[in-house]
Amino acid sequence: MKFGIFSVVDHYPKELKRDVGSFYEELLEQVEAAEALGFDSFWIAEHHFHEYGAIPRPAIWMAAAAQRTKRIKLGCAVVVLPFDNPLRAAEDLAMVDILSNGRLELGAGSGYLAHEFAGFNLDPKDKRERFDESLAILRKAWTGERFSHIGKFYNCHDVQLNVVPIQKEPRIHIAALRNEVAPFVGTQKLPMMMIPYATTEKLEELACTTGKYREAFLAAGGDAKQIEISFGLHTHCAATTAQARKECEEAMERYVRTRLYAKQRPIDELIEKDLVAFGDADEVLRVARQYRQAGLTNFLAINNFGGLPHKQVLKSMELIAKGVMQPCLSTK
Repeated sequence: MKFGIFSVVDHYPKELKRDVGSFYEELLEQVEAAEALGFDSFWIAEHHFHEYGAIPRPAIWMAAAAQRTKRIKLGCAVVVLPFDNPLRAAEDLAMVDILSNGRLELGAGSGYLAHEFAGFNLDPKDKRERFDESLAILRKAWTGERFSHIGKFYNCHDVQLNVVPIQKEPRIHIAALRNEVAPFVGTQKLPMMMIPYATTEKLEELACTTGKYREAFLAAGGDAKQIEISFGLHTHCAATTAQARKECEEAMERYVRTRLYAKQRPIDELIEKDLVAFGDADEVLRVARQYRQAGLTNFLAINNFGGLPHKQVLKSMELIAKGVMQPCLSTK
């Protein structure tokens, strides 16, 4: 199992004194810490027109993070392809790969928040077709070859990017916010990303979903060694489980209360169903092993949520690295 850090960059200007600039700087310090602690990757989300997320263009923040780090992979979870011209997205992300010396990971999705589609004056009914067409154009553009594309939403005539990624093609992870999408992603032989909190009632259901993805991946001719299923999990680690849950209770309540268009579930239910990992290192390790058993491969700890204080986030990362990541990496 690989371990990374993921932040939705959820922002609460009406409740907390932290401004956006300070939040960005805290995130930059956290990506530096994540690299020093040995995490494999650091991911941020794209959101618009609401304080639920404070990074509307991930590539800009990722370019800054590229200059503060040397090794850690930098990911966006996810870039919402229907919201941008795919050529612009290809250019922005190619620049991140260049500035990071080949460390870009692209999480791509079609979007799900109604107010974001309204803000861009787009019909959400078209999102799947827009996504498919945008992804096809982006992948053509990244080859560095001159190409044309005539589609339903985008037309490109004899274009060629003047910047291309250092990697032949940065790894593209497809977001699946509904379980039934998993086999479709598998047929494309692309890595998949999930948020169990948003999609899953119990881990048995998640194991069934990952099983169907694997079946489709292998049936399409994919190599089993290339299968990657990432999952973002709200995680907070402290010296004791009681301390961890006390520290993050207010933050998780704030996150759940302000979570857009999602089922509002009490923290006790989330803990009981292992849809969060709040506890000492042994407790977080227990939950991580549950997800590994369910077939997931990449644990992305959402440990900066609900306005948790920066120092607590950093301490939690340290404890996860030493008490969860190292034991998992040392066992097969």
